[in-house]
Amino acid sequence: MTGPVRAVVFDLDGVLVDSFGVMRRAFETAYAEVVGDGPAPFAEYNRHLGRYFPDIMRIMGLPLAMEEPFVRESYRLAHLVRVFPGVREVLTALRENGYGLAVATGKSGPRARSLLERLALLPLFDHVLGSDEVAHPKPAPDIVRRAMSLLGAQAEETIMIGDAVTDLQSARGAGVTAVAAFWGETDEAALLAAGPDATLRKPEDLLEWLASGRVAFSH
Repeated sequence: MTGPVRAVVFDLDGVLVDSFGVMRRAFETAYAEVVGDGPAPFAEYNRHLGRYFPDIMRIMGLPLAMEEPFVRESYRLAHLVRVFPGVREVLTALRENGYGLAVATGKSGPRARSLLERLALLPLFDHVLGSDEVAHPKPAPDIVRRAMSLLGAQAEETIMIGDAVTDLQSARGAGVTAVAAFWGETDEAALLAAGPDATLRKPEDLLEWLASGRVAFSH
């Protein structure tokens, strides 16, 4: 069926901000400090992006002690994170047109809000939720459902935009339209294989897609 969208839930890294280089440096430092010599398996880590950091460590069989230096370095290098071109303008337009906006990220809530505040994006969102603020982080649907509840929106009125398969899984579990963002350093083939309801090549495509009135929901 089709219907009006009232709420947009965004992933953070790879969708709103380009933090890939910072994540790589923070991961490599954490690995060197906790594990020791040898190349840090960042390529494998990258395949799990979208998940909560401790969950990735468990999946990879790496020490949970890596979280402290990873978070420390992420804060230290936060000034290197950039907003993707077009994102600020798109968020501003969505606010002006009355959409409810939320962030649902694999980061912790405090770290996500700190970063968005540094980048002057925080005031554009109604709510910013981190993986430490729900019982089950992505790919579980909890964080998207929580965002919907806070925004006062129903599933058929909500879309979730992410750059990882875990984002799409979380969206689908919550019953909302799952939208894949292709402007970051993402695995496009894996995202397409996950069967998103829609794909966007650049942030501005979101405004055109919403204005078209052809937003399809498959519940």
